[in-house]
Amino acid sequence: MTYPIAPSHQRPCGWNAWLPARESSPPAKGSMTAELIVVGAGYTGLAAARAWAEDRPDDRVLVLDAERLGEGSPGRNSGFMLEVALAGDASTDELERMSKLNTLSRQTMSRLRRQVEHHGIDCQLQHSGTYRAACTPGGMAALSRYQTFLEAAGLRYERLSRSELETRIGTDYYEAGLHSPDCYLVNPAALIRGLADALPASVSLHEHSPAVSVHAEFDGWRVNTPDAEIRARQVILANNAYSRALGADASRLTAIYTYAAVTPVLPDALRARLMLDDWGLLPAHRLGCTLRTTPDGRLMIRSRYSYEREADNATIEASLADSLIRRYPSLTGIGLEHVWGGTTGLTHNGAPLWGTIQPGLHVSAGCNGGGIVKGSFLGDALARHALGQTVEPIQHLFGKANWMPPEPLRRTGFQLISTLEQRRAGQET
Repeated sequence: MTYPIAPSHQRPCGWNAWLPARESSPPAKGSMTAELIVVGAGYTGLAAARAWAEDRPDDRVLVLDAERLGEGSPGRNSGFMLEVALAGDASTDELERMSKLNTLSRQTMSRLRRQVEHHGIDCQLQHSGTYRAACTPGGMAALSRYQTFLEAAGLRYERLSRSELETRIGTDYYEAGLHSPDCYLVNPAALIRGLADALPASVSLHEHSPAVSVHAEFDGWRVNTPDAEIRARQVILANNAYSRALGADASRLTAIYTYAAVTPVLPDALRARLMLDDWGLLPAHRLGCTLRTTPDGRLMIRSRYSYEREADNATIEASLADSLIRRYPSLTGIGLEHVWGGTTGLTHNGAPLWGTIQPGLHVSAGCNGGGIVKGSFLGDALARHALGQTVEPIQHLFGKANWMPPEPLRRTGFQLISTLEQRRAGQET
């Protein structure tokens, strides 16, 4: 199977559309050399480039990205920055592991917050916490399991009834919910743009420069883009599922599109009802809808999935609008101002594809929708690993990506499981 070198998007990213125009960095051209090439200017790639540059400030580091910054997958997520990892059970062994993950998440979030503050990155970062909510028996069971884990782990939370949740988020759609304080909200396109602009001086970013091939040479690696031939001793692949086209293990990694939509700025009366405070909600059921407000008074919904290729955005728009109106009938007639798709790298068991592929060639992929903080930590750790430093036991903490069957069995399996899960999810979607 031939894998694409970069995702395609039918529509621009809403988060990026609200930001001031930004001049792109020049594409890579001609013959170039560096000590390190990072493929992918997402949270993982930028964290890797920064970690390398801080350890070796005299080394030349080149970061290649296939798209315009803010329009790629890092700018298309929902903007949740979780300070604690997620877990599905509360066994003693898992609690010990999750406690270590939570510590790493908090440390990484603190480092990101300091970068935002130090460099004055205007990305609407706010410590709002996050809600979890459910409206079906299956969703309520998942919510109870998560509450059990939070209690066993000693993490703070607040249990909310239907009426209490309605007061907070303006809808009685959900039977119950939880609120955890351990989350920040952010404009992800503004954050990724700001982090790129704040890279150390030894790091050069080249947008509109997809890596089309990676080849081993006697003294390192050669990366080709449409207009450049770049040589370096080491290469880090941080372009998620699209690392498959460059040497990452395709038997353990696939690409999934997810979709988001956002309303126009809501009228004052609706804002007063729905947005007592800025808030974000993650579904208890994995096929449920993510919801959040924006500081300028919009409501965002994220849901739906497609395998490897982006679904028709007009069809997705109608589906997302239906889910939003079911939750908020008062939004009937308001419409959606932006609808967009974005990709994530998926592994069968949720573990990342992380580590050295061949001497000098490394990968961090398969974020599984794990978010900004997790990706930033794994990128930082991979750079330290490539530098020969001792790093945290990644496979022990996060697991190792499982093998998946080849096509067409993989696609068929995804479609069957997705259809079954959607039926089980019911009104959670």
